[in-house]
Amino acid sequence: MVSIRDVAKHAGVAISTVSKVLHNYPNISEDTRTKVNTAIRELGYIPNSIASALSSKNSGRIAFLMDPKRQTQAIDQVFMQYLLGAIDCAKEMDLDAVTLFFSMLEGMDVAAMTRYFLAQNITGIVIFGMTKSDSTIMELVETGAFSCVLIDVPYTNEKTSSISIDHRKAQYDVARETILDNIPKLEKGHGPQKILYISGNETGYVTAPRLEGMKSLAEELKLDITIENGHFSEKNARELTLKYGSDKDVIVCASDLMAIGAMNALIDMDVFHPVCGFDGITLMGYVGKQMNTVKQDFYSIAHHAVEELSRLMQGETGREILMPHSLVRMYYKDIII
Repeated sequence: MVSIRDVAKHAGVAISTVSKVLHNYPNISEDTRTKVNTAIRELGYIPNSIASALSSKNSGRIAFLMDPKRQTQAIDQVFMQYLLGAIDCAKEMDLDAVTLFFSMLEGMDVAAMTRYFLAQNITGIVIFGMTKSDSTIMELVETGAFSCVLIDVPYTNEKTSSISIDHRKAQYDVARETILDNIPKLEKGHGPQKILYISGNETGYVTAPRLEGMKSLAEELKLDITIENGHFSEKNARELTLKYGSDKDVIVCASDLMAIGAMNALIDMDVFHPVCGFDGITLMGYVGKQMNTVKQDFYSIAHHAVEELSRLMQGETGREILMPHSLVRMYYKDIII
């Protein structure tokens, strides 16, 4: 078992310094704090007080840690489906659950986050919406102090599982169907189709695999592709489409919100090119034009995540889980009730 002495030796500091970092003393330099936290993470050290609390009969509550995006109210549908799926499963499994938000952890280091969760008897966490910029939360996951299930984050350890769809294949599938469907509409001798691909945010874990899927398709079909970063923003996608979209044959977007922005820009320009998105949110059907998209079952993903968290809390080992996706064509008449 790793001791506090081992951590001090690994970090090159005194045992008292490690103790001060663990108890969040203010008079510790950021460099020293970083070295100690790195040593804790690399060695997998769990303080005795935490280990004791984790094994307590009184612990066992789970948390849904979420980060609702604030760029637009439309994203609420995704997180509401996540929340409903998680709550319903927790109720079915008779698990005590609490919903927390990333903003509630701002300014905390790993030790402070650990104390915060333990104060609420939390031993398992499902994390939704984590990005590469949420480094402290990732450090917490890496310590193995809590059983964790990560949504759309490709990381596992002994106490952590990852759940997602195959984002690379899903992006490839929806783009391929849309681009091939457009071939009969092209003039004879048109040559390689010109594609505008609007990718997501560089800090998003899903951005890279979706981009890989698009690049693979571009190479396979010999497409003339322009790649721009839309940061998952409807406004940014609209502006990019106004700038680049008029002479493109197809616009592929890494999210439905960006597809909505792109389509509305084309409508304003009185130009029509096929647009496809990613996620399957209902709002996409209200644009007035049919669009292909990747449909994710967010409710089922969250439901499965809670089931997986329960499995981890019973001592099972973390693993990677791929959920299914489907391709759909969103249109207004298909979504009204």
